[in-house]
This record gives sequence, structure tokens and C-alpha cells, in this order.
Amino acid sequence: MTRAKAARAVVSVLAGLLALGSPAACSSDDGGSGPGHRNEPTGGAASALEGRITVSAAASLTEAFGEIGRAFEAANPGTEVVFNFDASSALVEQIEQGAPADVFASADEANMSKLTTDDLVDGPPEVFARNQAVIVTKPGNPKGIKGLADLADVGVVALCGEEVPCGKIAAKVLEEAGVSIPTGSITRGQNVKATLGAVANGDAEAGIAYVTDAEAAGATVQAVSIPETAASINVYPIAVLKASGNKAVARAFVDWVASDAGQAVLEAAGFLPPA
Repeated sequence: MTRAKAARAVVSVLAGLLALGSPAACSSDDGGSGPGHRNEPTGGAASALEGRITVSAAASLTEAFGEIGRAFEAANPGTEVVFNFDASSALVEQIEQGAPADVFASADEANMSKLTTDDLVDGPPEVFARNQAVIVTKPGNPKGIKGLADLADVGVVALCGEEVPCGKIAAKVLEEAGVSIPTGSITRGQNVKATLGAVANGDAEAGIAYVTDAEAAGATVQAVSIPETAASINVYPIAVLKASGNKAVARAFVDWVASDAGQAVLEAAGFLPPA
């Protein structure tokens, strides 16, 4: 079973149990290890939550958050979760310009810090996942790429925009490996999905994306591992925004992401645990 299928199976089972009002549907207020204990998600047949929220989330969260959103709605029938996926840097710009959003989930801490500095976040952000950089090649890896050093002269290489988290992580791992790619050989994507798409569509010989996106792309690309170091991993924080018009549902969604149910979906998608 693939990780994506495993994620769907986890969500299907959880949604069924929660709809029946099982113990998994109860909050942890009557147990656990204190205020930060979130092993059980909020929701269930008796849920009083209602209304719509908009979650602005990093593009690399597309598949996992789609699964989580459907499970959350199933457990809370009066709610609707609408997603806005793009590069974290682009989402921050939108939020700062007044675009409606209730929750922000970033692919790095730097972009979240911009919103906390501007006092746009309601409460401290919470790290909910990490992600590992990976090389992606055309199916079958026709150029025989074995590592970062091979990207220096392989031809066109797809990287995310320089201000985008996946572009920054690519710059860090290349610098750490002492690899320089000629500027004329680099094509830049608006976000990680566009960057990976350049490889999948044959417009680039290789690229640098996240493990989760390579997993979601299936047979359209092939992954080549990058050694795990501090430079090759991004940290993902999430927070409710002060401008939210439905903070009860927004907070419940954040809690769901941090719960065992949310973490199971993220793990199946290829994300690393928060710590």
C-alpha cells in the first residue's frame, strides 16, 4: 500500500468512527497530560462547531491537508474548510494585503515570523511537521543522477523561486554540498508544485522539491535522496490569524492537525514529525 493510499485509509476509518460518536471524537479535556495534550481531535456527532474557514497553506501541504480537511468536515458536519494553496511567501503577502484567511500553515518559520512580527497571528504558532528536500528526475532517471553534484552539468534544473521556502532549502543544500548550477540552466517555479511539474512535464532534467511532493507525484517523477542535514529539512508551523471571523472552527482545525488523526495523515504523506 502506498503512503497516499494509507493516508486515505486512515482518514476513512477515523471519519467513520467519529460520525458514530466514538471515543476518538471526544476532546482531551477530560484526560491526557495537560493543556498541550492533543491526542484526540475535536469534533464528533455532538460537535457545536459551525461555519466556514479559509486555510492558507503551503503548496506542499495540498494532498495531506485535503485529506485532513475532509476528515475534519466529516467529524463536524456544520463546518466547511476552504483551502488556498501556494508558496508560503506568496500567502504571507496576500494576508498582509488583507486577503481573507483564518489559518496560516507555512513551509518554513521565516514566513510565519513575518506575520507574528506584524501582529497578525492569534497566539503562538505551533510546529506540526517537518519536510525533507529531495532531487526529482524524469521517470527512470535517464541522466543517471546520483546526487547533488550531478546537477551542476545535467542540463535544465527546476528550482523554486528564491524567496519561496523550497527555493531557499534548495539554495542551502546546494551551498552545503559545494554545488553551483549555471544561472542559465535554472528554471524557477512559483511554488513546489510548479517546480516539480517542470520535471514531470519534461521541461527540466531534474529539480529539487520535497519528499512529500515527489511521493504525491507518483510515477511522473523519480526521487533521488539528499543526505539528511539541518539544511535539508524545513519546519512547518501553523497558527490562527487575528483577522479570522470564525476562531472557534479555526482553532479546532489547528488542533486537528496536531492530533493523532492529523499526524497520521501527515506521516502517511511523507512528512516528518514535528521533533
